[in-house]
Amino acid sequence: MKPNIYFRFSCAAIVLLFAACSQSTSSTNILLKPWEGSYQGTPAFDKMKVTDVKPAMLKAMELSLEEMEAIASNPEAPTFENTIEEMERSGAPLDRAFAYYGIFSSNMSSPEFREVQTELAPLFSEFQSKITQNESLFQRVKTLYEASKENPLPNDQQRVVELTYQSFAMSGADLDAEKKKRYAEINKELSTLYTQFSNNVLHDEENYITYLSENQLDGLPDAFVKSAARIAESKGKTGKYAVTNTRSSMDPFLTYSTERELRNQVWTNYYSRGDNDDEYDNKAIIAQILKLRKERVALLGYANFAEWRLQNRMAKNPENALALMEAVWPAAIARVDEEVADMKAIANSMGDTITIEPWDYRYYAEKVRKAKYDLDSDEVKQYLQMDKLTDAMHYVAGRLFGYEFSPVPEGSVPVFHEDVKVWEVTNKDTGEHIGLWYLDPYAREGKRSGAWATTYRSYSTFDGKTNVLASNNSNFVKPAPGEALLISWDDATTFFHEFGHALHFFASNVKYPTLNSGVRDYTEFQSQLLERWLSTDEVIDRFLVHQKTGEPIPDVLVAKIKKAATFNQGFATTEYLASALMDMKLHLADPTYIDVGAFERKTLAALNMPKELPMRHRTPHFGHVFSGEGYATAYYGYMWADVLTADASEAFREAPGGFYDKEMAAKLVTYLFAPRNSIDPAKAYRMFRGRDASIDALMRARDFPIPNN
Repeated sequence: MKPNIYFRFSCAAIVLLFAACSQSTSSTNILLKPWEGSYQGTPAFDKMKVTDVKPAMLKAMELSLEEMEAIASNPEAPTFENTIEEMERSGAPLDRAFAYYGIFSSNMSSPEFREVQTELAPLFSEFQSKITQNESLFQRVKTLYEASKENPLPNDQQRVVELTYQSFAMSGADLDAEKKKRYAEINKELSTLYTQFSNNVLHDEENYITYLSENQLDGLPDAFVKSAARIAESKGKTGKYAVTNTRSSMDPFLTYSTERELRNQVWTNYYSRGDNDDEYDNKAIIAQILKLRKERVALLGYANFAEWRLQNRMAKNPENALALMEAVWPAAIARVDEEVADMKAIANSMGDTITIEPWDYRYYAEKVRKAKYDLDSDEVKQYLQMDKLTDAMHYVAGRLFGYEFSPVPEGSVPVFHEDVKVWEVTNKDTGEHIGLWYLDPYAREGKRSGAWATTYRSYSTFDGKTNVLASNNSNFVKPAPGEALLISWDDATTFFHEFGHALHFFASNVKYPTLNSGVRDYTEFQSQLLERWLSTDEVIDRFLVHQKTGEPIPDVLVAKIKKAATFNQGFATTEYLASALMDMKLHLADPTYIDVGAFERKTLAALNMPKELPMRHRTPHFGHVFSGEGYATAYYGYMWADVLTADASEAFREAPGGFYDKEMAAKLVTYLFAPRNSIDPAKAYRMFRGRDASIDALMRARDFPIPNN
């Protein structure tokens, strides 16, 4: 298993603990067995059991440590082949086991699994430390890294050596014995806290459900009502209607319900996840995470976590990230003021003499949308069917990448839930097999909220070409039987966004597995860019048809959608930026005596955060940042990536063939998708565009004034 993958999962374990489960070997545990069947083998998701998880992970880590020790103790002088390539080759059983572990963690969690997850978290951390603190292994890597600075290797090998060395160095490999010991202890403590944080949020999502009676449905779309009835019935509440504590249920309820007190209740449930002053409250956990992160990076000589984290990102340091966010923030909150004024006028005209509260924003914004642009979101939803949008994404992939998506015969590929569908991806010109695309679209108990993309197997040509097994996951509320799943324009945009990640996986053209790793403030760029194709004429004309009549979306409605493209941009930008700024400022603050709730309130006040809306992710449930380290001090990356996105979109818009221009599409694949992390992101973007991106395109895309430079 590759070092960067260890870090991604915050893995760890000690050899002494392996003996207790050593009887479960790769020959008997399904989670460790090589994948069988067509398509180069696929995970046996239909056979996985929670009881297999712990013994599989322990055995896989044992095998990986043995492989790493064999590399470290090789008596021959280190070479790229006997050190780096052997590291790239190692850990296949652990890779396979983590594919199943990820499904249990994200898609099919249960109380039984959460107990196992809690037990394993500190063991994963110890396992990571066993590798990063293996002095002999690190010295071999360091020797190759130092030699490569004098005599550079071929480009892809040089990049792998640099990334591998950097991973070790950033994880304390150069520390003395005492500091290494403390570094490992901190990682172990953090791994447990991350798991507790995630499980607390999941608890509050599962246990705060608002049940409605027949007389409390006013304003709600029929499709929402039918789905809410089905969910309530599944929970033993026949005759009631359930609003679950997830964004996909909360958002439409707040947009359409006329019941203001119920809007308040639903809003409060959602934004109070992890913040209910009970045994599932996350504020104390966050405070401890912040203290441990600062202590850990101090061992390496860094002033704060952000400084350590951003050294290998496009932003390079927290000052650059803050400069971008603070350049956009004034325009965003000024636009909120305009939006609130419009909402107050609408409320007054309706006879609602109220102060706009956060649970009112979506409701009155929808009224403003209709009044200003004669645009009804529910009317638009009638043309946004998930199945048709899936076809639209496949069409875009065909035009830009030359891919064809064909449903695999039912039952031919194992899945972990009946809702999961699978497509084969091929090159439509040559018929070459690229991989499989799994889609898990619906919310369910035990599935984490939000939308995400992941891989079960990534592309490489090292030791033979591998295909890609990629997955997109959403949390749409499952429609009643026989009903089409209709989604909002925002949800359709997110659907395209996550598919952009999948295309990034499929387009990979790297030799070494490590080069599939991503630079966080760059990897969101590719997915954000793909969002732009949703509003292209080709997609609108072919795939936006009325769910009942099959009639194409009227031109007049399309014109309204495009005219309203920057509507509510104050809300969208401010709720996101507030979370991104909070993430950064929390990690720049002194955490010694931090009161997380008070810090959040004080920081928002200093930012002049509009009281009419919340952060997109309030601190107590900010899973991007506190359920792991992937986005910690890196949530700004969505905006950094959107600077690139806006600039690249203008390049397509100016091309002779527009968004389907063949020359631009070829450059898109060659420079922005296929290289993955084999090229420095800034260099790759310059190869695509011929220059660096600037903030001006972003401000134009959001209809914000361009700041003076």
